[in-house]
Amino acid sequence: MSKPKTVADVIQFIRKEAIEVVDLRFMDFPGLWQHFSVPAREVDEDTFEKGLGFDGSSIRGWQAINESDMLVKPAPDTAFVDPFFAAKTLVLVCNICDPVTGEDYTRDPRNIARKAENYLRSTGLADTAYVGPEAEFFIFDDVRFNQNEHEGYYHLDSVEGRWNAGRVESPNLGYKPRYKEGYFPVPPTDSQQDMRSEMMLTLENMGVLIEAQHHEVATGGQAEIDMRFAPLVEMSDNVLKYKYVIKNVARKHNKTVTFMPKPLFNDNGSGMHTHLSIWKGDQNLCAGEGYAGLSETAMYMIGGLLKHAPALCAFTNPTTNSYKRLVPGFEAPVNLAYSRRNRSAAIRIPMYSTSPKSKRIEFRCPDPSCNPYIAFSAILMAAVDGILNKADPGEPLDKDIYDLPPEELAKVPQTPGSLRDALRALADDSEFLLKGDVFTQDVIDTWIAYKTVNEVQALDLRPHPWEFALYYDI
Repeated sequence: MSKPKTVADVIQFIRKEAIEVVDLRFMDFPGLWQHFSVPAREVDEDTFEKGLGFDGSSIRGWQAINESDMLVKPAPDTAFVDPFFAAKTLVLVCNICDPVTGEDYTRDPRNIARKAENYLRSTGLADTAYVGPEAEFFIFDDVRFNQNEHEGYYHLDSVEGRWNAGRVESPNLGYKPRYKEGYFPVPPTDSQQDMRSEMMLTLENMGVLIEAQHHEVATGGQAEIDMRFAPLVEMSDNVLKYKYVIKNVARKHNKTVTFMPKPLFNDNGSGMHTHLSIWKGDQNLCAGEGYAGLSETAMYMIGGLLKHAPALCAFTNPTTNSYKRLVPGFEAPVNLAYSRRNRSAAIRIPMYSTSPKSKRIEFRCPDPSCNPYIAFSAILMAAVDGILNKADPGEPLDKDIYDLPPEELAKVPQTPGSLRDALRALADDSEFLLKGDVFTQDVIDTWIAYKTVNEVQALDLRPHPWEFALYYDI
């Protein structure tokens, strides 16, 4: 039976495919998938129209205890059969609604993404924003961490880790990717091919189209699986499926996956380079006769992204760990400039193909710790703001940024140096996000407050292990 698209399709699919359980999923505010399940017989047309209740006060960043009741309303075109549960289970991604007013909940990340798509259409500029993220991740064999009043530590291990070149493994076969040399070696150095292929094929079976999978640059099991581009809300859904499948296939193999941007010191971090193009009908509005084959519209999009990049980082690089990756002089693109081919610029214009249909811009700052609904929406809002205000992106930077003399490099603006700085930038530059009521002031204020209290200040309070190496003998 083909993939369900309507409510009637879903009801028929449940019956014909003997579905036993329906799993209802939605996104919390910081960016983790949440779920609860009901027997399949409980799902009917009313489920989609009236929704099912749950306690919103228990979800991070959401309702207060005195107004806790919320509704999930499944989106029928998101249905897929879960590949991991023992009972035959149909998953439905849900939107969140207020049970009193019936309105979509403003802090629901998926609602923000839906509004971003609607805002783009309302401007008359374009019909569709296509997004293509390249999310990297690490596959580890063991992870231990703790922080309390008298100790703080983390320990990571991987059979691929170069640090294990001398470990007694009875036998140690020696195939450990060197630091920063994990990109594309064949097996046996690449020990994860079969697992990544299983991840890729599981995603394909769920309807998430994959373009490639490969080992990434770092030692210790860094990997990347590239999804084919899709409209903004659909791609946001797909990122959640992507993380879910990758983590659960790894667990099946007794491995663990992290999407932390910088889990390993002194090796490459995990980014999520994000490709963006906007279309009107079958016309790619990014294609033209200008620099690198771009249109004037695309140049304005770049101008908007560069102008608002510090504020965008609060959503696209939303963890304190993100700024261990975004460090000047290393591999991450901290310089707010654009270029064709030059991967050290924050915005790159890929030159793999000269076809107008493939023309797009690549924003290289984001990392996979972000909430995709919110991050992609913010990126689109910055690009649209650039078009509407004809933002000048300046001259391209086609030189090797790392070889620039200091006086020339000092003229190139950079991304914020910390999550605190990014949140301050967002507080100072959020007007472009409020257009079309895509982001509300409550969403922005809640994001800043939540991140400041639960992450920035929480980290400030705790001694760091390296501080003992620096200061214990003072």
